[in-house]
Formats: sequence, C-alpha cells, structure tokens
Amino acid sequence: MRRLKEVLINSIKGISLAGFRFPMTVVSLLAAASIIFRLIAIDETLPLMLEKLIFTFAVGAVLGMVAQFTVERFQKFSGKRVLVYGAALLLLVGYFLILLPAPEISAEITVRSLVAVFALVCMVLWIPPYKSEVNFNLVALVHFKSVFTSLLYSGVLSAGIAAIIGAVDILLFKVNHDTYAYTMTVIWVVFAPVYYLSLLPKFNSKSEEDQSMIERASSYPKFLDILISKIAIPLISAYTLVLIAYFLKILFTRTWPSGQVGPMVLIYSIAGLLIFILSSLLENRFALFYRKVFPKILIPVVIMQLISVGIRLNTYGVTESRYYMAIFGVFSILAGVLLSFSSVSKNGRIAVLAAAFAIISIIPPVDAFTVSRRSQINRIESILEKEGMLMDGKLVKKEDASEYTRIETTNILHYLERNSSLEYIRWLPENFTIYHDMKQTFGFEATYTNYTDGGRRYVYVSLDAQQPLPVSGYDVLLNAFVGRYMNEKEMNDRDFEFNGKNYRLKVNRITNDEVRVSILDSSGIELVGTGLNEFAQGLIGETNVTKEALPPKEMSFDVTNNEYKLKIIFQNISYTSGSDSDSGTDYGIYVLFATPK
Repeated sequence: MRRLKEVLINSIKGISLAGFRFPMTVVSLLAAASIIFRLIAIDETLPLMLEKLIFTFAVGAVLGMVAQFTVERFQKFSGKRVLVYGAALLLLVGYFLILLPAPEISAEITVRSLVAVFALVCMVLWIPPYKSEVNFNLVALVHFKSVFTSLLYSGVLSAGIAAIIGAVDILLFKVNHDTYAYTMTVIWVVFAPVYYLSLLPKFNSKSEEDQSMIERASSYPKFLDILISKIAIPLISAYTLVLIAYFLKILFTRTWPSGQVGPMVLIYSIAGLLIFILSSLLENRFALFYRKVFPKILIPVVIMQLISVGIRLNTYGVTESRYYMAIFGVFSILAGVLLSFSSVSKNGRIAVLAAAFAIISIIPPVDAFTVSRRSQINRIESILEKEGMLMDGKLVKKEDASEYTRIETTNILHYLERNSSLEYIRWLPENFTIYHDMKQTFGFEATYTNYTDGGRRYVYVSLDAQQPLPVSGYDVLLNAFVGRYMNEKEMNDRDFEFNGKNYRLKVNRITNDEVRVSILDSSGIELVGTGLNEFAQGLIGETNVTKEALPPKEMSFDVTNNEYKLKIIFQNISYTSGSDSDSGTDYGIYVLFATPK
C-alpha cells in the first residue's frame, strides 16, 4: 500500500512538474482539448477556423518540446528561456497565418503539417545528444519507453473510467452520452501526452536528482530485450529473406512489380531502422549480428525498390505517394551507408538526415506537391499533344479521342482536382469542373478504367447526382436497389397510396441480369411494368470503360400502358460479366409513376 501511494504521489508530482517544464506544449494541449469540448457541446461539423486552430495547437505542442530541449541542451540559452519560447511562438503564429487564408484543410495542408511534425520529433530526439555526452540511443529508448508506458496507462484508465460510467448509467441514473467523449478527450489529448512528458528526464542536467532519473528511465527492460532480440530481429530477418527471394525472382523473370513492393519495403525500412536503434544498447549475439548485417542488406533491397518506383515514375509521372516513396528510398540508402561505416554512438545522424529530407519535401519548389503537380500537368499536356488536342497552348476538342487518352486525361484531371491544382493548367477554362464541363471542353465525357480479371468484365455506370431529376408529369417518386445477392425478403414490395387508391411497387429479379419493375393495383394486377436489362446493356455496351456522372436524360427511359406511365432513372448500374454465379447486374434506381389524368 505504501509503495502504491508513493508511486501515485510521484506520478502526480511528475505531471505537475511537466506543466512547468513544457509550458507551451501543455498550453497547446489544453487549448486543443477545449476546442474539442466545444465541438462535443455544439454537436456540429467541425468549423474550418476551429480545424485550423487544432492543427496549430498540435504543431505547437511538438514545437514546445523542441524549444524546451533547446534551452536544456545549450548553455547559452539557459538564461534566455523566454527568448527561445518567443521564437517558437513566432514560428507557430507564422504557421497559423499560412493556414488562415486556406479555403479548406486539404490533403496538402495535412501532409505538410504531418511531415513538419515528424521533422520536429526528429529534432526532439537529436537535440539532447548533440555534441554532448548523452547517448542518442539512450534518448530514443527513453522516449520509446515513455510513449509505451503512457499509452498503456491511458488505455487502462480509459477502459476503467468507461466501465464506471457505464455502470452508473445502468445501475444508478442516466449519464449524458457526451460524458464518454469528454472523458476520452481529457485522457488522450491531455493526460496521455502530459504523462509522457513527465517521464522524460532532463538529459543534459548534471544534478544528482536528474542523473538518478536518467539512470532509472534509461534502464533496458528485460521484456524489451526479449522482444527485440528473440522476436523482432528473427521476424525482420525472415522478412528480409522473403524480400531477397522476391527480388531474385524479379531478376530471373525480368518482370517488375506493379507497385505493391513499395509499401512493403517502406515498412521494412522503418521497422528495420527502429529495431536497429533500439538494439544499439544491447550486446547479445542476436543484436550484434543484426547491427552488422542489416545496414548492408538494406542498401540493395532499397535500390531494387527504387528501380521499381522509377519505372512507375517514368510511366505515370510523379504523385505525392511516389515522391515520398522515392525520397524515403534515398534516405534509407544513405542511412544504410552511414550505419555500415560508423559506430552506434553516431546513430543520431539518422535523425538529422530524416529531418532534413522531411523539410526538403515540404519546401517549394522541390516539395512533394509542387513536383507532383508539375509532373502531372506535363504528362497530360504530353498526352493531349500526341493526340493532336493541344496545339500552341490551345485545347482542341476531339470526340473520337483514343480510349487511352480519355482514361488518362480523366485520371490526371481527377488527381489535380483533389489537390486543388486545376487552376495551374493555363489552357483549361476558368471554373472548370470534370462532371459538368468535360464533354464541352475536351469533346468526350469523363472515362474510367474498367477492371478485368481473367476475361471477366467489371463495368460501373452512375448518374450525375449534381443535376436535377426530370419529374414533371409524374405523381410519385420511389427509390429502390436490387443486388444480385439479395434474397426475396430483402427485396420487399413497396406499398403506397395516391388519390385515395392503393398501389404496390414490385421489384422482381428474373435472372442475375434481368430485373422487372412493375406497379400493381390493390388487387395485384399489373398496371405498367418493364425490364431493366435491355436498357442497361445499351448503356454498358461492349467497351471496357466505366462511365460516371452521366446526365439523367442518358440514364432514364419510360414506358406507358393504358395511360399509366412508368419512368426509370438509374442511379447506378454495376455489371459483372461471366458464366458463373458471380456474374450479373446490380441496379440502383428511381421509379416515377403517373396515373391517367
């Protein structure tokens, strides 16, 4: 009991001291939590300004750690803490001012922010051991242990408090459903990071108390020793053998992968480097063997991956994912070289190298988004020029453009639109949108790749949901979906009433492709009906092209019987060819019905 009390008191004391030691970080976390509280209370979509503030405070939390470790490491800044924090605050204000005019938190802003945070984390690891007696591997170990401990404690705390709230809600009185959200915010946004900070010693302090804390924090746990030496190293070694065997297969078959190897090597490199750093404080034979062999194997493995990435870059141009795959490959090769020819005491250079590459990747004009945008614009211009559609900087419509040109043009325009980059294409009309202006501008509709598998065709056709539906002359509009795997119970008939009379919408699947839609009167007699497959096959055609955002006029047909009118507007058609049970057609439809006048 005394031991538990002592641990609890020390934990509370450590958390309190962390607030004074990392003021900018703690204030940023509290500010972020208060915004989340506000969002929970109003129960609305996250407003843009609050989203920008959350991003700002997230960056501020890590920037505050960099500022504090800078003060602790460099003697010349020890008496100028306010000045260092002032500089950090100015950087944070600058970041917010960059965000302020943005119309949205786009993927570009998110990626740039995450990469900037990653660079700051690298600096957090590198600053304490820079030109000091502190071991970088020891600093990395302390941070790793602190993160793991904080996550473990926070997870247990979350489960326990959630159970208590649930018990109170069931057994005593109703608890507001927002209580869970408030509680989890406090635990994961405030407690978890602050407790993590409380576990970090003052690495560069010479005081006896701080040295004692460093010694406790840097002790290598037995379970981590076993995890790294007996589990992680054998697993990464087996993974290495698989990759080597795969690359040998490539050399013999001369068939390069279509892109799936990139993420595998990326994960391999990250895991391998992390294990290398964590094993640098171990002296058992597994760790020694791994540190000797891994850097040398990493280099050829990554070179093969870079060749694969290079082939895709040459074929499809640069995108953000390929850019980061390539830049991480270069980083991994340099890291492998450094680790092969230097002692483990120099591992801190890996953090500096990682931070440098991260910063390069977000600073124009060599950043991922600028390079990718230029590459894709150059690629679409090259494709259109070869097709004879772009001459002297002017676009010429061509209705019979090749399928390759139509598909690639559509894909590139979608990519640029997702990144808000269409405005950089000089020859595109102002306010161009793919769904509404494609045919008018290029002469053909947006065209998508059809996926095939062993001769099987997959075609998808969809309605342009942005355009109004033509409902004039009809009395009732109903909605239905018919999938080939739906049973009869799932395809319930729909009863409805109009002008005092009862009717029934009946949807009946005849075959995997054919569906009959009909309107019945109260006695079950069909008033008007039609099959769907004949019209659908006319839309699908024989091409391997998926069609999206078609206007309602092209996606609808009507039938009449004894002055009863039925109009079918397809929301989407999903077609799979073949002769087995998986073949067939799924339909999403609007059904419009009109009675005799």
